[in-house]
Order: sequence, then structure tokens, then C-alpha cells
Amino acid sequence: MDTLAVVVEEPERVALRRLTLTAPDADDVVVAVDWSGISMGTEKLMYNGSMPMFPGMGYPLVPGYEAVGTVVDAGANQKAMIGRCVFVPGSSKFEGARGLFGGQARTVITGAARVIPMPAELAEKAVLMSLAATAQHAVVGGEMPDLIIGHGVLGRLLARLALAAGVEPVVWEINDARMSGGEGYRVIRPETDERRDYRSIYDASGDHRILDQAVMHMARGGEIVLAGFYSEPLSFHFAPAFRREARIRIATEFQPDDLATCLAMVGSGRLSLEGLVTHKVPASEAPTAYGQAFSDPNCLKMVFDWRDIA
Repeated sequence: MDTLAVVVEEPERVALRRLTLTAPDADDVVVAVDWSGISMGTEKLMYNGSMPMFPGMGYPLVPGYEAVGTVVDAGANQKAMIGRCVFVPGSSKFEGARGLFGGQARTVITGAARVIPMPAELAEKAVLMSLAATAQHAVVGGEMPDLIIGHGVLGRLLARLALAAGVEPVVWEINDARMSGGEGYRVIRPETDERRDYRSIYDASGDHRILDQAVMHMARGGEIVLAGFYSEPLSFHFAPAFRREARIRIATEFQPDDLATCLAMVGSGRLSLEGLVTHKVPASEAPTAYGQAFSDPNCLKMVFDWRDIA
């Protein structure tokens, strides 16, 4: 079995090429991917070569962990999954390329325990569920944000979760192209903010220089939550943080309960995914789409359409 897949051959060089797939095991499912999204955090670091080294990292690699499609075949123990629409966080069953995270392909094979059933009517918006669950995982560890730094997709989802909980956050953004779209909350430039009493500050910008600026606007005993992904070491001046008795928390990968919570909120209408997918292109355009996704400030989420790819 083989598949067309997006392959980052080396930093800033992306190709669409055919790869052989490892045969499925008894507990695996075979998924025909319809849609996959480009992550503006980890995939950007993989693309530009600044991803920190950890097990599985290296080139060439198949990126992506935001795929949705239909189970078209399965191992002996998972035949009941055939026909289900599922979210796929990726796969490592490629020959000739590393699977990190391995979701950007027409066909993926992975363990049935790793896929999550999805309502088919979500279509391309289902790729957003990993970011929604990431935002949910961040907020369940502490208070809802009253300040969010960064108005990309993760920042907007954090703001929408806060609103659903009855909290009206302020969002900082420095890019004029991303100042709009704040429904129910204010989006402002940080230099215009005179508040110094934020108790729960969530950084969704991925800016490793953000801590000192955040500390200057926080209340005593407040918390800074690092919800982005950072390729550079973070540092801060100790004295201002000491005077405020600041706390810093790192939000890591979402868990199944986070995804289940978000699915229920989307289903009930408490969490909207509208307006977040801004660009949809055929997967055949992957070699050029990555550059646009990471350079165009109007691109919140780039999604590949695999449905007509042979």
C-alpha cells in the first residue's frame, strides 16, 4: 500500500511524493484523509528548521497532526470502525520518511485507539479540534484568561472558551491584519494597555521574549500560562516577577477528555469554529502553500483538500 504525502525534505523545501505504507496491524485503521490543516506552531518550526531536537525529529519527514477523514479499512480487531468519520492526530507508518507527526497524507494508517470519531458535518472545520482541545487543556489547569497574547487561531479559541465561561478577556495583538474578529472581547495593541491587574495571562503568541512584558501587566499572585510552542529559551527579569509573586505554568498536549469536552461544546453551540479556516487549497499545492501559510498574516488556518487527490 502507498500514498501521496507531504514531505518536508529539508528546511523550507516541501514536496508532494508517494511513500510506501507499513501494513496495518490487527488494531490499526486505514483512513482516507479528506482534510488536513497546517499547524502554525510546530509545523512552522519543522518547515524553517528551528524545531528543537527530540526523538523522531529529522528530515525527510511527513508533518501534520490535524487530519480528518473516513476509515476505509481496518485490521481484524477493528472492522467495526470502517465507514466512521474520524480525527487523526498522525501516523508513523511511512517508509522513506519520518512520521512527525505524519498527518499530511492522502492515506494514513494508525492505531484505532488514536483516532477520534467526528461528526461528518464538521467537514474541514474538524481539523481545528486539536487546537480547540489544546486551548481547553490549557484552561482546565487554572483560571480562565483575562488577558490573551496573540490573536491567531489558538488565541481566538482561548477567547471563545473564556466567553463561554462568562469571562470577557482582553487580547493583545501587534499585527494590524489580525486585529479584527474579536466578537464579545476587545483586541488591542499591548502598548495601549494601561491595566496592571491581570490575574490570568495566557500567551498564544509563541514569542520567547514575552515574559517581562506580561509580568509588568499582571496582578500580585497572578499566573502566566505558556500555551504556545517556543523554539528559543525563555528568560525574564527576576525582581519584577518576585515582587508580584508570579507563577508560570506550561500547558502541554491535550488529552482525550479535552477533545470530548470541546466536541460537546461545539455540538451544543457553546463553542464556535466559524471564521477560523481562512484558506482552503488542493493538497497538490502543498509545496507552495507552506510559504504562504507562514508569511501571510491574513492566513489564520491553511487547510489542504485531499478529496480529489489520487
